Amino acid sequence: MTNAGFTTTRRAALFGAAGAATLIAAPTVLRAQTPIKISFGHGAAPGNPRSIAAEKFAEIVKAKTNGAVDVTVAGSEQLGNDAAMLTSLRTGVLGISANSQGATSAVVPELAALGLPFLFADASAAIKVVSGPIGDKLEEKFAAVGTQPLAWWDNGIRHITNSKRPIAAPDDLKGLKLRTPADPMTIDIFQALGAGTAQIAFSELYVALQQGVVDGQENPLTNIASSKLYEVNKFISLSAHKWESTPVLMSKLMWARLDKKNQEIVKAAAVEAGELQVKLSNEQNAKLLTDFKANTNVAVNEVDRAAFQKATASVYDKWEQKPFGAFVKDLRKAAG
Repeated sequence: MTNAGFTTTRRAALFGAAGAATLIAAPTVLRAQTPIKISFGHGAAPGNPRSIAAEKFAEIVKAKTNGAVDVTVAGSEQLGNDAAMLTSLRTGVLGISANSQGATSAVVPELAALGLPFLFADASAAIKVVSGPIGDKLEEKFAAVGTQPLAWWDNGIRHITNSKRPIAAPDDLKGLKLRTPADPMTIDIFQALGAGTAQIAFSELYVALQQGVVDGQENPLTNIASSKLYEVNKFISLSAHKWESTPVLMSKLMWARLDKKNQEIVKAAAVEAGELQVKLSNEQNAKLLTDFKANTNVAVNEVDRAAFQKATASVYDKWEQKPFGAFVKDLRKAAG
């Protein structure tokens, strides 16, 4: 009896120890945590620096988070135009968007001031300014509308194209109707220059130019090339009238799902991909300018920059009178 009791007790002890070991070891055999899936929408065509940078961003995030965050990119307005994507961001339906400055200024009006005429010489100068205190002020505004800025990408120094004639001086724009984004700054610039304006979605622009709904438009050379706008607008006038940003924004609801470490990774990835995007834009712009000048079906011309600056000086006065005029003045000071 004593031996039997000892054996029973011993077996129970062994079973208890084995069970405890199983419980301790159990977590190590659980399946890996399901990755957080994030959709990333933008409107650029394949091959555009924005499109390439978005794919690079997704690649960096997946690698740096060891697959814990999985970003799926959808370009060419697959997830809606810029305005629609902004709404989806704010409601949490869309995770991230590399959006246009024009459409985004509808929710953060101060953003449009980055496009003041002839404010920046190039993208590097502009991004340096917007990555400092000016960007901090804008981040507060974005937070108030349910979005988190990740980085500032380049949407290029913009030039004028049209189907009628070279634009060398402001008077050459009179009688022409140009497509602009839904951006109050761009509209103000071209109204000051004497042109008519119409707001048309970028995805519809080629057809609108082809059918003569508008005579021309304004965009950086990379967009003119990737969307083949030169096929329906022979004249490319190098006005360099403004710079625009591409704010990379994340839904606050999606941002809150990430822990602090992954938030830092996502933000750093957006900055790194943005550096690639600016580099590609600069390289493409140089090559495209050479290609356009060599293309006998396209006519490229310089403009009287001083005349354009003089004609748009009133835009500065108008924008400094807005409710956020103090921000405009700070921006001008920061831009030097």
